[in-house]
Amino acid sequence: MQIEQVDWTDADAVRRLVAVTNAARRVDSPWLHPLTEHECVGELRHGWDGDPARAFLATAGGLDVGAARYEVSSYDNAHLASVEVEIVPEQRRRGHGSALLAHQVERARSEGRTTVGIAGWEGPGPEAFAAVHGFEQRSVEVHRRQYVEELPSLPLPETPGYELVRWPRVTPDGDLAALADLTAAINDAPTDELDVEDEVYPPQRIAAYEHAWAERGHRLYRLVARHRGTGQLAGQTVVAVDGERPELAEQHDTSVVAAHRGHRLGLVLKLEMLRWLGEEEPQVRELDTWNAESNDHMIGVNELLGYRVMGRVLDFQRSV
Repeated sequence: MQIEQVDWTDADAVRRLVAVTNAARRVDSPWLHPLTEHECVGELRHGWDGDPARAFLATAGGLDVGAARYEVSSYDNAHLASVEVEIVPEQRRRGHGSALLAHQVERARSEGRTTVGIAGWEGPGPEAFAAVHGFEQRSVEVHRRQYVEELPSLPLPETPGYELVRWPRVTPDGDLAALADLTAAINDAPTDELDVEDEVYPPQRIAAYEHAWAERGHRLYRLVARHRGTGQLAGQTVVAVDGERPELAEQHDTSVVAAHRGHRLGLVLKLEMLRWLGEEEPQVRELDTWNAESNDHMIGVNELLGYRVMGRVLDFQRSV
């Protein structure tokens, strides 16, 4: 089997990578929308916040049989590498997945990473694959989707001590530090048994995130709750609308600073975000979100908003 890295400038390799991913999605997670070449290029060129993933194609007998993605952060968690392995369904159980995984684990080892994480949709196949390669399950993530036309009628709770601010798409330099402090509140979300450290958010990471998604062709909407008495940023919610498929949107972050919890700010922010999207992006029909299964508070908010469970992802880790 041959393994080659995919460069975002190589249109043919990107096309082949997308074909492998979509072949796996059609069987493993058919509710996911197909990956597009534009979306794939954005991931490989810009990543989430300026740390692009590295992608690899596996070929055997002249056929593309699998793909892998390798992700690390330049900001934090220097010990960790995250790996995704996808095998074309008709090419499974021939050792291709094991070879691709070994290739990525060796890359992590050569970079001095000491923990590798993989994930797979809930089912006996991914669980067995993880176990045979020495990975232990450490967490469960749940993918939920909101169909906007099914949004229940909910009153907006009153939050007299706070004002909601529709944030600019590009944060002014003078506000980046405060927004970075607010974004760090996401570290309070449960991580279960995962070997992860708190994520670090310097102001330049916020700017890199906004730049990356703009370059990927998405429109970011950030709604912030600000405490009237102190001016402190207390909470936020962020949604990205897909510029290529503008009927689709994705929830990126909803978090509230610990000192300001207990005022239903999470629900208020998400409800007001839906109102804003209705004004600016009335064509949006679906909004996807991900949460740790143990994140009871945010799951409760999402259930009030009518989100449906689409699938569960098992997160595994092992030491290198």
